[in-house]
Amino acid sequence: MKILVIGGGGREHAVIKALKKNNKIEKIYAAPGNGGISSDAECVNIGAKDIDKIVEFAVENKIDYAVVTPDDPLVLGAVDALNAKGIPCFGPSKSAAIIEGSKAFSKELMKKYNIPTATYEIFGDEDKAIEYLKTQKFPIVIKADGLALGKGVIIAKTYAEAIDAVKSMMSDKVFGASGDNVVIEEFLTGPEVSVLAFTDGKTVVPMVSSMDHKRAKDGDEGLNTGGMGTVAPNPYYTEDIARICEEKIFLPTVNAMNAEGRTFKGCLYFGLMITSDGPKVIEYNCRFGDPETQVVLPLLESDLLTVMQAVTEERLSEVEVKFSKKSACCIIMASDGYPSAYGKGYEIDIPSEVESSVYVAGASLKGEKLVTSGGRVLGVTAVENDLQTAISSAYKKVEKISFANAFYRKDIGQRALKALTEDK
Repeated sequence: MKILVIGGGGREHAVIKALKKNNKIEKIYAAPGNGGISSDAECVNIGAKDIDKIVEFAVENKIDYAVVTPDDPLVLGAVDALNAKGIPCFGPSKSAAIIEGSKAFSKELMKKYNIPTATYEIFGDEDKAIEYLKTQKFPIVIKADGLALGKGVIIAKTYAEAIDAVKSMMSDKVFGASGDNVVIEEFLTGPEVSVLAFTDGKTVVPMVSSMDHKRAKDGDEGLNTGGMGTVAPNPYYTEDIARICEEKIFLPTVNAMNAEGRTFKGCLYFGLMITSDGPKVIEYNCRFGDPETQVVLPLLESDLLTVMQAVTEERLSEVEVKFSKKSACCIIMASDGYPSAYGKGYEIDIPSEVESSVYVAGASLKGEKLVTSGGRVLGVTAVENDLQTAISSAYKKVEKISFANAFYRKDIGQRALKALTEDK
């Protein structure tokens, strides 16, 4: 089989490494891939959003199966375009990907079908949004409606901060057309949990829960990032919480999408908050999370391609999806300055003994040398019998890797360990 994976980050590297375990796969292409991915797949110089060229490449190279992982090509209809040429895909259609492509859509969906979420209002008029803020409690959450590289959410602590957030999105267009409409919603409190789920539109199979660390600096300080590390499983996601989520959130969401004529097939990401009133949805993503994928897929014991094909063919209930009972920790090694300005082009040294544990996110090849090219450069993952050992092991691996101006958080997983201690 010949497989095409669309995307070029650490998540895609994790997907490719998992797919490689299937001996029926003779060739994996990545579009565009990156310098690190090139050691596990053949990288093709086509951008993830260049759907016409992706389809042309897939047809010319007789691709048997495509995996569309990033949000942009999914929202733009990459799966529909590939399917139209007879190429089966893992990932939702354009009409289903709107669940992430429009926060306004997802909030209205939850309201219509009684799926627990924060109370909210949607505005397309800046003056009306500011007027509404005068009557609200703070902190409050301001969200750009469309895709914004995971950065279109601002938690405003004061009325002044909220006005600045609305103006930056709606007048200053810091997120472009994504800020034409904004969602203003109540600020929820409680532990956050990420749950990715395979679904074929009928069956929902949740994967191992995880805990992301969004802030750039230790102690959850600093700017919001795309994620500085993850651990799995998330200790706050108990069996009772899991049961409630499946009954009140996961199945109702998939059923709601069916009822709207937008059947979702692929990986549906649930960003959850465990509030005093029970679990509520903070956000949906229409794809694997990054860096959650880098801890979840290493725990998958079933064959990933088999599961993906079962999703595509709507027979997920017929395959076993099994996860290890072990724990995983992923530390993101970033370029100093991220998520603001940072340098590029620094040579990366990854010793061979840790290579299999590394997922490359922002690196390119300069000759035969791997050099930094992005803010988040590497994800370094360890899988062990317990969380404490997984965290220690991941940090030991990180210490063996070097590049100039590297930085990483030193407290990934500490909140999860504290939760485990509190349980006892």
